[in-house]
Amino acid sequence: MFGNVKEIEAVLLALAEQLEAVGVRRLEIVVCGGAALNILGFVKRTTKDVDIMAFVDESKDGITILNKTTPLESEFLNAAERVKNDFNLPEHWINAVPASVIDFGLPNGLMDRVEIRKYGENLIVRFISRYDQIHFKLYAAADQTRKDVHYQDLIDLKPTAGELEDAARWCMTHDISAVFKEVLIDLLTQLGRKDVADKL
Repeated sequence: MFGNVKEIEAVLLALAEQLEAVGVRRLEIVVCGGAALNILGFVKRTTKDVDIMAFVDESKDGITILNKTTPLESEFLNAAERVKNDFNLPEHWINAVPASVIDFGLPNGLMDRVEIRKYGENLIVRFISRYDQIHFKLYAAADQTRKDVHYQDLIDLKPTAGELEDAARWCMTHDISAVFKEVLIDLLTQLGRKDVADKL
């Protein structure tokens, strides 16, 4: 569990050092969730892990490619395990569980809005923007099994009506069912945005 930005950045720097120790010259990741929210100053709360949305690669033509896994998986897992032991962290303190979102499509222009931070000489982290966090948090809050923290994050992000409408329409591309649409409408109404719900 990370209590503040300093703790999150300490383990990311340690990860960079351990990656260097196992011979990784460069690793680039996209991070979402609570760690990104804290580091960019959008919320101040504890978070249990660092969520990797994607591993970043580049094609021979210089085109950015987002992958759910990395060719350096063995080295990455080795380095993460060392950091876990050094800081007494839980298993999977850093994980790519959210990477499945790549299969369904990301909000348009997401990579143009990221904020880039470098840790050590070899770890580049792209933290997703507030606008894109609103998309992911609305989708996550619509999942009734894990609503509370994501719902509160949404409130803390103070989304505009336009941002929520964009997010809701993106969410509906991931789940086109009438049931999910009703869940979204109820959620938006709870957030005090019936004006947005009525547009769906």
